[in-house]
Amino acid sequence: MRQQHFEESNRKILERFRELKPDQRKARLKLSWSNWGFGREPLAESAARLAKAKVPYIELHGNHYGPDLGYQAEETLKILGDYGLKVSGVCGMFSADNDLASNRALCRQTAIDYIDREVPFTHAVGGSYLLVVPGAVGRPKAYDAVEFERSAETLALRGGLFVKHGIKAAIEPIRSAEVSLVHTVADAKRYLAQVNHPGVGHINGDVYHMQSEERHIGDAILDAGAQLVNLHMADSNRCAMGEGSMDLATIIRALYVIGYNQGERFVTFEPLGPGGDPYPAMHGKPDKPKLDALVETSIRYIRECEEMVLAE
Repeated sequence: MRQQHFEESNRKILERFRELKPDQRKARLKLSWSNWGFGREPLAESAARLAKAKVPYIELHGNHYGPDLGYQAEETLKILGDYGLKVSGVCGMFSADNDLASNRALCRQTAIDYIDREVPFTHAVGGSYLLVVPGAVGRPKAYDAVEFERSAETLALRGGLFVKHGIKAAIEPIRSAEVSLVHTVADAKRYLAQVNHPGVGHINGDVYHMQSEERHIGDAILDAGAQLVNLHMADSNRCAMGEGSMDLATIIRALYVIGYNQGERFVTFEPLGPGGDPYPAMHGKPDKPKLDALVETSIRYIRECEEMVLAE
């Protein structure tokens, strides 16, 4: 019987993985955790949880919504240093209030001002990327027919800031149930070409969105290639790894094939649960035992799966 299309892709990725040399498989994937899903929990408590689960990196909530708001670099580094954590990057949060694609100039200016605060902060805490969403999360309906171009033009205005601070602008494709533009890796590449600035050239993937929008997650990872600098991870139900049906083994093989286990490139957990707009999670009261189990289960599962794949 002929293989199904996804099985054919799985097979091709497996074959390429088996062709890797021992030194290409030696380093392990760098694991991180996006802390904005922990809600209103103090950073020190989140850091303690991640350290206990042996998560070496944290993706910080981009919470500088105004000049007087958000993490302070010196205090943040002190807290993370106490627990032996490093910053992978910062998760930029783009809502209708700071929408790069908005048809309201005030909202686009707010997005520019937000980036002006987040990029220097990311540099100050040792992060390597800032996640950028071209359109507001929670707004799946387009403003008009030119929002793609308008968003790219707005982001290009701050391309030089990314260059100045040595921070990668990582464009995140998000499923069409949550945003109105840029849903796939191919869309992200077109968007980057539209921005057309050397400071804006990378991609932040998310396997939960990819399962909705891509033909095959592994193939999309291969297509992203060297531009992929961060990959958000959750199971098929957007819960802890191992609690859904995500083909994690194929994802891991694809990451190794593109050399993702080398350099400053991260697998960052962001299991937010199902729903059309996940942003309310940032304001929630944390359920500490539930969050502890979420982290421990997910990290253990991916490490076990990674070792299983490498032992093939």
